Amino acid sequence: MDLHFGDSKPTDEERAAIDTLLGPPESSWEGADRSDADLRWARGGRAARERRDLLLPGLHAVHDRIGWISEGALDYLCRRLTVPPAEAYGVATFYAMFSVKPRPATVLHVCTDLACAAAGASELCAGVEARLGPGSGVSVERGPCLGLCERAPAALAIKAGDPVRTAVSAPATVERAVLAASSPDSAPEEPAAALAVPQAGDPALMLLGRVGVVDPASLDDYRAHGGYTALRQAFAIGPAGVIREVTDAGLVGRGGAAFPTGRKWQATASQPDHPHYLVCNADESEPGTFKDRVVMEGDPYSLVEAMTIAAYAVGAHKGYLYLRGEYPRALHRMEHAIGQARARGLLGDDILGQGYAFDIEIRRGAGAYICGEETALFNSIEGYRGEPRSKPPFPVEKGLFGRPTAENNVETLVNVLPILTMGAPAYAAIGTGASTGPKLFCVSGSVDRPGIYELPFGATLGELLDLAGVRDGLRAVLLGGAAGGFVRPDELDIPLTFEGTRAAGTTLGSGVVLAFDDTVPLPRLLLRIAEFFRDESCGQCVPCRVGTVRQEEALHRIVERTGADAAADITLLREVGRAMKDASICGLGQTAWNAVESAIDRLGAYE
Repeated sequence: MDLHFGDSKPTDEERAAIDTLLGPPESSWEGADRSDADLRWARGGRAARERRDLLLPGLHAVHDRIGWISEGALDYLCRRLTVPPAEAYGVATFYAMFSVKPRPATVLHVCTDLACAAAGASELCAGVEARLGPGSGVSVERGPCLGLCERAPAALAIKAGDPVRTAVSAPATVERAVLAASSPDSAPEEPAAALAVPQAGDPALMLLGRVGVVDPASLDDYRAHGGYTALRQAFAIGPAGVIREVTDAGLVGRGGAAFPTGRKWQATASQPDHPHYLVCNADESEPGTFKDRVVMEGDPYSLVEAMTIAAYAVGAHKGYLYLRGEYPRALHRMEHAIGQARARGLLGDDILGQGYAFDIEIRRGAGAYICGEETALFNSIEGYRGEPRSKPPFPVEKGLFGRPTAENNVETLVNVLPILTMGAPAYAAIGTGASTGPKLFCVSGSVDRPGIYELPFGATLGELLDLAGVRDGLRAVLLGGAAGGFVRPDELDIPLTFEGTRAAGTTLGSGVVLAFDDTVPLPRLLLRIAEFFRDESCGQCVPCRVGTVRQEEALHRIVERTGADAAADITLLREVGRAMKDASICGLGQTAWNAVESAIDRLGAYE
């Protein structure tokens, strides 16, 4: 390993931030003061290399304390972990939330993505930038979706320090956003998660029934409302019984791929290589998606219980919750829930006296949509750039740290609780034969009641929009988010199932439903989607790295001019889109053309 350290030194504050995470250095090889013993041998190198996975938490530690990552801080962190500085720099610059250049301690992230763009994000940004100009001590950054689509437009203020302070402004006005950035502690408290659930309090809800009813900070309240009944049932039937129930229930992944969950768990559990790992993917970064955030904020113990059941089924004793960096409230709720569960014997060495050991560690993302792809997520946890891996081998064989790994998103995992409490046959009777159980839908845009809706599979798009109060002048509906497809107002009878949307030539994805009325300029919307994919492409493979740029360039030309040349650019878009779909290494490049293609073919966007 070739290490080239520079001459830059960390400040005392930067050193303290890293040492708080890693502990004090043991030798001068790790950055301590030189001693005579260090001149005779090098110590701790192997142990440091085995902690490579602490690189991302180390970057967070510095960034939270200082507001940016200096060369001296990066150099010191690399010494502590025996990581080549060039590799660490590549990791630090991979994530949108990190800065390796000096900037003010306070950063105001203003969402300019689909739902916020339709709600006036451009005017908000202009007003905020006019108020918070140079010398204000605040850096205003326009960025991708913050997962607050039900309260668009949205802004997130982060003020570095010990501790770091955050404030959300949503729905944001210029005055509220400026207040959040100038004084995070004085900003109005975030609304309760129940406000994101228009159906809150409905006793028929299976996944959202506790949101708004149960105190999310109280473990006792959670248990009084049926919490940990499913885990006791899991211990009663054993790991094989849990997998059988999940398989018989027909549960498939809710992140968009719809892979059978029972088959994934069985494949992981049967691997002879140990240890096994469980990873919960809570890095929902698809524009328009915010369901996992609402679950973690409103019912955090349900995820802790569901992760424990999944780990028990696959034989894992360590679980990782990879949590989106833009979700400070969800982070605090999950940290509290995990701590309480650990203190009460529901996590740790002997859960419920059953002799089973399992614990959960939270890892924060830092603004990278590609880390929603499971193997990119593994690389991120391990301390590498969040780039997808080639498959096979599949994660159930060689996943996190090269070991068998089961990876599921939040919604998929919390579905396990009703499966075990009500039984697989009763669960499978909900929905349709190929799409069983309830589904969470993220509805935003041109509707009167945006939020998370829980409906059984098989309900139509029109029924969902009626619940949300769709406004007059509906122009189009985007299903599945930026990686999904548009449908026309005369296609609202599409059944919301995996097979129904597929038959209609679109996709259900993760459950995003974005409605747009005729006041929204569709060409500008498509250009924003193209900009999103260009920004979020990891750059590893040529079809995606080049294709997303060419797609954005063509859409820029179409938006900025009219006439016969648009036809040539549309032809180019189809060729580029086909190449990305056929040859990209992961789903980002394979779906980057979907929304644009559907807008051209179904909506006549440029006619």
